[in-house]
Amino acid sequence: MNTDTINGTATNFGGQVKEGLGGVLGDKTMQAEGKGEQLSGKTQKAFGDAKTSVDQAVRPLFDQVRDFVRERPLASAALGGVVGIALLNTLRGK
Repeated sequence: MNTDTINGTATNFGGQVKEGLGGVLGDKTMQAEGKGEQLSGKTQKAFGDAKTSVDQAVRPLFDQVRDFVRERPLASAALGGVVGIALLNTLRGK
């Protein structure tokens, strides 16, 4: 869990409380603010969840690349050179 997920959950909960309190007091403005805070909290939580998912999916790839570079430094340098030349040729239009 990251800070976006935690903050989003807290904002959503605060919005629910505000909406409920606005309903009890008959304050339509407070209810609307509560609904807005809930939407903001849900959006922030979804962003945090997505960030966590991407991190979990990408981290193993970085670990594999790091291990490859440590185990085969010359092959890594050669591969980097080939990719660099290919990128330069692509950017130059060849």
